[in-house]
Order: sequence, then C-alpha cells, then structure tokens
Amino acid sequence: MRIASRTIVATSSGGAPYHFGSRVHPAYDYDARVHHMLRDILRDLFPVITDAAFTHSWGGNLGIPRDWYPSVGYDRATGIAWAGGYVGDGVSTTNLAGRTIADLVLDHASDLVRLPWVGHRSPRWEPEPFRYLGVNLARKLVESIDRAEVAGRDPKWRTRAVSRLVG
Repeated sequence: MRIASRTIVATSSGGAPYHFGSRVHPAYDYDARVHHMLRDILRDLFPVITDAAFTHSWGGNLGIPRDWYPSVGYDRATGIAWAGGYVGDGVSTTNLAGRTIADLVLDHASDLVRLPWVGHRSPRWEPEPFRYLGVNLARKLVESIDRAEVAGRDPKWRTRAVSRLVG
C-alpha cells in the first residue's frame, strides 16, 4: 500500500473466491466485491484514510499450501530453487526466503539453511470437488467469525470448525 496526497493504491488477494479446479483467469483479478471489501478493511484499520481516494486495485491468486506451512528449497542437481506458501506473510517472509535461498545456492552452512521450512514438502490438497467444497466452506466460516465478532458474539464454535477443516 502506498499513501501519497491522500491517494491509496492497494492490491488485493485475500477474500477472493476459490474457483473449481484451481482455475485462474485474468477477470478473477478484478473482482469489485473483493476490492470494496479490502478498501473497507483498510479504512477500518486506518481511520485516517477514510476520505482517501483509491485509484487502483487488482488481485491475484493465492498459493496456499495444504498444511499452511511456507517452504524454501534448492535442488542442486537441476539448479532450481523455490520459495512460497507465505499465506499472507509475504512481505517479511520473502526477504527471509531470499536470504535462505542465497545461502543454499552458495552452499553456506548458515542458521538459515537449518530452518525447518528448508526442503519442507506440504501434502497435496484433496481432489475436486472436495477441495472446492472445503475451501469455500472455510471462507464462509471465516466471514461468519468476523461478523460474529463485530456483533459482539462469541465465534468459538466457528473457530473450532475452521481449525478442523483447514488442519
């Protein structure tokens, strides 16, 4: 997010629906409902920007590992390195991932290459239609948790249900 002259440019990814079969399409990146929701969240979190104009918005897919566990790795034989699965913590985690991959590629025996996320392999997601049903049910439950908290109700059973559903 950038604030300049009371103008805000914000990206969006969270809150977007999951499409059956993990389909992607450029139109999915421009979901006005998601952009509106994210602007409302930003205004709620940062009241000073209530009157600011949002001039741009866009989105994209999230790559969420089944165990919600980020990973980095490097295959010395192929020269391919990877990092991902940040699940909303990408700004800080990307920096750490880059430094970790640098140490892996350069074969430095640093503390970074001994972190538990190095070489971690997440389990595969369930096949469709179970993935579609589970992901969208979890999204709806999370939305209901937010609504319950705003209304002053205890979302405990919903929280337990989401925890069981997403593992």
